Amino acid sequence: MKRPIIITMGDPTGVGPEIILKAWLNDEMDADGRPLVVAGDVAVLQRAAAIFGAELVVEPISEAGQGLASHRLRCGERSLLLQALSELPAAELIYGRPTVDCGRAMVRYIEWACDRCLSGEAAGMVTAPVNKQALHAAGCSAPGHTELLAQRCGIERVVMMLAGSRLRVCLVTTHLALGDVPAALSCDAILSTVQISDAALRRYFGLIQPRLAVLALNPHAGEGGRFGEEEQRIIAPAIEAASELGIAASGPHSADTLFHFAVKGVYDGVICMYHDQGLIPLKLLHFDDGVNVTLGLPIIRTSVDHGTAYDLAGSGRASSASLQVAVRLAGEMAERDAGR
Repeated sequence: MKRPIIITMGDPTGVGPEIILKAWLNDEMDADGRPLVVAGDVAVLQRAAAIFGAELVVEPISEAGQGLASHRLRCGERSLLLQALSELPAAELIYGRPTVDCGRAMVRYIEWACDRCLSGEAAGMVTAPVNKQALHAAGCSAPGHTELLAQRCGIERVVMMLAGSRLRVCLVTTHLALGDVPAALSCDAILSTVQISDAALRRYFGLIQPRLAVLALNPHAGEGGRFGEEEQRIIAPAIEAASELGIAASGPHSADTLFHFAVKGVYDGVICMYHDQGLIPLKLLHFDDGVNVTLGLPIIRTSVDHGTAYDLAGSGRASSASLQVAVRLAGEMAERDAGR
């Protein structure tokens, strides 16, 4: 049997539990034929199922045959494995108001799934959204989801890639004030992003020679230094160094025109200098079905490309499209990696 993909439930007071149940109840969650195991909470998932008028039958799995799951959830002919890692008072939880216990549970889901992937018991993990403040309140020192995973895996640098069927963007810097971006850029940081992106696209996406477009920071690629000197000082040397390593990287490209060609298939990935430079075009094209992929980890991790959506939590109206694609992509990545 193929190794499973683990789905972490995310914030119990956000949309994570209900989009998992929504996709499962609609038979829209498939990881390339791999078993799925949810790391979460029985009562919270039962509450999520009730949003859709469904009642879950919960069957404990005997310790002898437990494997990665403590329970089996059933609804009609459907079956879903669950590792219960918290026992939260679901009836008392208020949507959009995670407690400290919710924060501890979120950390537990992530760490358990990560450890199962590191041990080789699971093929990869897919994460539902969490609340960073709740993580911090629970004593988590990492700034967020990705950083927690990097710490757990003992990795210093990872790359955030947002992917859709028409566009992939990889970020050199992520959650920084725009004014802090130039100082955070360096030749080493850009080269490292290019190298990690190139290696992941080869390993997990089946590309023999990924074509990477490296964006400029300034308008018109700095216009020969008139609008900024980062292109000449740090970006172009990073591209040259990548080329010397056999990586098909080009640029610096002006961001106002490059995406037109990337969407047409001229490039396999776009290396972006800052968050909105990449995420604006990505979300314009893939608002509902974009996937967040963490590159550079020794494990496969995909995630929904949205937050806890407290304004929708509990309504059943949140789209499960990003989760569906994230689960499918994790399965596909695991299948390609298994063939190495």
